[in-house]
Amino acid sequence: MIARIAAALTLGVGLAFSAQANAQDTVKIGLIMAYSGPFADTANQMQAGIDLYIAQHGDEVAGKKIEIIKKDTGGPKADEAKRLAQELVVRDGVDILAGFTLTPEALGAAGVADQGKKFMVVMNAATSIITEKSPNIVRTSMTIPQLNTAFGKWAFEKAGVKQAYTLVADYAPGHDAEKSFAKGFTDAGGKIVGADTSPMGPPDFSAFVQRIKDASPEAVFVFIPGGAQPPALGKALAQRGLTPPDVKLLAQGELTFPEAIESMGDTAKGIITTFNYTMERDDPTNNAFVKAYREANGGRSPDIYSVGGYDGMHLIYEALKKTGGDTSAEALVEASKGMSWESPRGKMTIDPETRDVIQSVYIREVKEVDGKLQNVVIDEIPEVKDPLHGMAN
Repeated sequence: MIARIAAALTLGVGLAFSAQANAQDTVKIGLIMAYSGPFADTANQMQAGIDLYIAQHGDEVAGKKIEIIKKDTGGPKADEAKRLAQELVVRDGVDILAGFTLTPEALGAAGVADQGKKFMVVMNAATSIITEKSPNIVRTSMTIPQLNTAFGKWAFEKAGVKQAYTLVADYAPGHDAEKSFAKGFTDAGGKIVGADTSPMGPPDFSAFVQRIKDASPEAVFVFIPGGAQPPALGKALAQRGLTPPDVKLLAQGELTFPEAIESMGDTAKGIITTFNYTMERDDPTNNAFVKAYREANGGRSPDIYSVGGYDGMHLIYEALKKTGGDTSAEALVEASKGMSWESPRGKMTIDPETRDVIQSVYIREVKEVDGKLQNVVIDEIPEVKDPLHGMAN
């Protein structure tokens, strides 16, 4: 009897150690994104970038197996993102939180990453304040002020725009976009002659576009999120003649996603946008990325969401290599600070002070190339930092 009890205890201890070893040999990454709802396509492009990186680099790093657990917020829902982050940490035992299609998701999960001491990688959400919500957050996408402050200055100094009207989506990123473009533009000498905000609901821009037309501005600056909104706004602008060459149309790059260009047709010619990534950039690293992405996704091309997910996984893999597989937030954040690599978007670096990305800002114009309309890079502003960190937002 004593021998049987001893054997059972030994077996139990062995199983416990085995389970612990298995857990230690796995890195669980919880992805929180809007896999359904109006921003599902954004999440799908991010996921495709994540999947491509894993397919190219394997699902093991630093001797540990990578396990992905997906959670769907259904849209820009901060409370749902917080609940899902808690579920991932408490029930699923994840080591890393990542993804974040939209700013409300990232803000909702930030407190969980902070309290739970979990490394959190923001692969898309672009409001400046996100990385200030926890020392455990690192971002691999962009910030809206990073793009648009530089763009506003460029519009006055390089495009010759002297006065402009702004139309932005009525949520945190939209307000960031309006504030930053206006600052860059007015600091350079330009004047804002009107400003408006549009709701995040179903995309009906007719009333907003009519107000722009009534104001007769020299130029219009636009910021709206991806999904169904860019084609709808592009169509509304075209219907009222608010397109080049009659009016200079300036926007963050979502407005000239391929499907939006297709919807607008020839009226898209001459639209000037800013982005941190453009698939048309002719560079060996980017060309290889675009080719591999299309092969893996039925011919579909990558976008900023794709490259945000791809580079997010690069950061996680390289940080894990530097820590030797240590998944503590402190170790991974320290490993990330100052990290620099050649991305499909060009050189990018994680700012050691802000944990945000330093990268080139590209200025693009819609032109006809080989009989097809596409974005063409017409200028590059290298090594741009977010200008709003540490300032009131």
